[in-house]
Amino acid sequence: MSKGYRLTASTGIHKGDRDYQQDQVMLLTHERVSGCVLAVLADGMGGRSGGRKASDQVMMTARQLFERYSPATDDAAAALKQLVEEAHTVIKLTAISAEEEPHSTIATFLINPGGDCHWAHAGDSRIYHFHGNKFIKRTMDHSYVQELVNRGELTEEQASDHPQSNILLGCLGSENDPPMDIHLISRLRAGDILMACSDGVWHYFNTTEIGSILSTLSAREATEFLIEKARSRGHGGGDNLSLVIVKLEPLES
Repeated sequence: MSKGYRLTASTGIHKGDRDYQQDQVMLLTHERVSGCVLAVLADGMGGRSGGRKASDQVMMTARQLFERYSPATDDAAAALKQLVEEAHTVIKLTAISAEEEPHSTIATFLINPGGDCHWAHAGDSRIYHFHGNKFIKRTMDHSYVQELVNRGELTEEQASDHPQSNILLGCLGSENDPPMDIHLISRLRAGDILMACSDGVWHYFNTTEIGSILSTLSAREATEFLIEKARSRGHGGGDNLSLVIVKLEPLES
């Protein structure tokens, strides 16, 4: 890994105004290789236990695959693709024995010791990449309103208040294979910030606000601030919230 930065990170989760928690989030550091990190976030759906079962399966699958992952020889994009496909299969098998229909989103990114980063997602949990407060890129939701935005029929602002903003076009556990977008950041730099979050978080912020919060505060402070602010903006009707933030802090020279 480039010695120009050190990783600082934080995860946060809150059940919001829901009766139960269906989101799951985790950040894993590789047991054998320093500087190799996997972040995984899942927003479960499908009845009280169905959604939780689905997000549990995502975490379990991720943990198992990451234990076997070898940064020196394995293809990170292929590993993430395998994670999405295996979690999808396991959730579908769970559905056979459950009364509910378990489904889950996934947003995951893998940082290799060489400084490259791959991400993958399915559904409407997002990953954002900033450099300082400057927005670089985010995932595009697999959702009905994102399609309308893509077609130029809605603006981003209109989409966030759209009554059908919760309709997904694909996720894990659905009948069809999940949509999957994989992205490569070939070289992370000091000052880069990555955040994965569920729609219970991103729904309440525009990109400029997120960049300002992530660049000004530490990973831990930003996590707490985003949860607190999303809770107050939800006015008692907020969804489960989960997020993971990784900051590449410049080393003091």
